[in-house]
Amino acid sequence: MKKTRNHTILLEKAINGERLSTQEGIEILEEADLLALGQAANLVRQRLHPPKTVTFTIDRNINYTNVCWCQCHFCAFWRQTDDKDAYVIDKEELVQKIKETIGAGGTSLLLQGGLHPHLGLDYYLDLLKFIKENFNIHLHSFSPPEIIHLARKEGLSVREVLVALRKAGLDTLPGGGAEILVDRVRQEISPRKITAGEWLETMRQAHALGMKTTATMMFGHVETFAERVSHLVKVRELQDETGGFTAFIPWTYQPPTGRNDRAPAAKMGTGVDYLRTLALARLMLDNIPHLQVSWVTQGIKVAQVALFFGADDFGSTMLEENVVRAAGVTISRVSPAEIIHSIQKAGFKPAQRTTTYEIIKIF
Repeated sequence: MKKTRNHTILLEKAINGERLSTQEGIEILEEADLLALGQAANLVRQRLHPPKTVTFTIDRNINYTNVCWCQCHFCAFWRQTDDKDAYVIDKEELVQKIKETIGAGGTSLLLQGGLHPHLGLDYYLDLLKFIKENFNIHLHSFSPPEIIHLARKEGLSVREVLVALRKAGLDTLPGGGAEILVDRVRQEISPRKITAGEWLETMRQAHALGMKTTATMMFGHVETFAERVSHLVKVRELQDETGGFTAFIPWTYQPPTGRNDRAPAAKMGTGVDYLRTLALARLMLDNIPHLQVSWVTQGIKVAQVALFFGADDFGSTMLEENVVRAAGVTISRVSPAEIIHSIQKAGFKPAQRTTTYEIIKIF
């Protein structure tokens, strides 16, 4: 690709708060010096978040079912309804998990599951109401694929489903199911999943109702650099329109081990590729306040380095996580003490936050 200008000029442009174009983002991701890119992202982070504080949250990812008709090629978690290890969580187990979460200082639950063909909207409304009636905890739950699945199953609009879920107790939406927001990629890795436009429209509707959400990106499989940057631009454009995203969370694809022969091979899931993409996200997403590390896929050491590549948040302790672990990743949880220690060793001040980034405690 022909260079349009010196990379130093492009990085200085972002440092000064000027918006990068799609073409400039592609050029930086493909060719900019790693350390210069990281330094630029670090300076942007310092401008957005002057104190040397790195936040984290204590929560639990409860996967209420592993039954999913979508059966994405990259996923090792899904099961069919008649598989021996297929499940739908019962309330006794749910209560135990929530009590453990609150006992560990947790303030939020991330409820996510497969697209179960037999679970209708009533199941989700009952689940939310039951939790809210018995526990004082934030519900950051149900990503766009789950919302679209319910809308189709019930013959309702996305807005109607969101209104019903919100009335029952849903507080905010996680950004799962975004993968890469380019339909060419989605057709190859998750042909049954919602389109890029449907993911964006679900978030648009949630924001219109006053619900905050996060945005994610799973990269390092079949996408091109240009498609990665396209994903960032689409998220940025929706944020210009709604202002509803609180954070962006990119992570590297983890190929499933020994279960799905149609899964794509990992293309660029290295620590260097992760840091380059993370740093570019900080430069491109000039309107999204927070950028999370992914210690689950990259490990604690790379996550510490990521704090110098634009990230200001260490994400969640994930008292429980099953989807990434199903792919064979062994680092699927750390204690709050380990996160606090990791942030301090990197030279920052740890602070526990809520899902919507209110500070609870500074360590």
